[in-house]
Amino acid sequence: MAVLPILRWPDPRLMRVCAPVGPDEDVAGLISDMFETMYAAPGRGLAAPQVGVLKRIFVMDVTWKEGDRTPVACINPEILASAPEMAVAGEACLSIPGVAADIARPAWVRLGWSDLQGARHEARLEGFRAVCAQHEYDHLDGKVIFDRLGAEDRAALEGAYEGQA
Repeated sequence: MAVLPILRWPDPRLMRVCAPVGPDEDVAGLISDMFETMYAAPGRGLAAPQVGVLKRIFVMDVTWKEGDRTPVACINPEILASAPEMAVAGEACLSIPGVAADIARPAWVRLGWSDLQGARHEARLEGFRAVCAQHEYDHLDGKVIFDRLGAEDRAALEGAYEGQA
C-alpha cells in the first residue's frame, strides 16, 4: 500500500468526467492505496480523480474517526434515487484544503455500486453517509464544492482558498 499525492484544485483533472471501470480492469491495488491515502489525509472519503486516476471509483469510511472502521469501496457507482427534500451540511474537501462550505444536497440517496469481486450492491444512505457519497460522486462527474455554490458564495470561497497560497 502507498499514500498517493492528492491533487489540489484547480488541477484540470478534477474537472473531468471519469470513465467507467471495465469488467477486466484490476483496481484492487488502486483501491488499497486510496484507503491508505484517505486515512493518512485524514479524510472520510476519496475519489479516484483526486489521486489523478480518471475512473469511476470512490472510497469512504465515515465512522473511522470515532474508532469504528466501516470502509466501503464503490466501483462504477450510480445514484439510483434521491430524496425530494434537501439538507444543508458543512463540507470540506481534501483537494481544496483549508476551506469549507454549507452545501445543500438531497437528504438521502439510494446508491448502487460494484465491489472488487464484481458483486452489485444497493443501499439507502442517510445523514453524513449520504453527504459523503454525494460529495465523492460529484468528483466522478468533475464537480467540486465550488460548483454547488451560487456565484457570490463561490467567489468568496475561491478567494479564501487562493488567499491561503
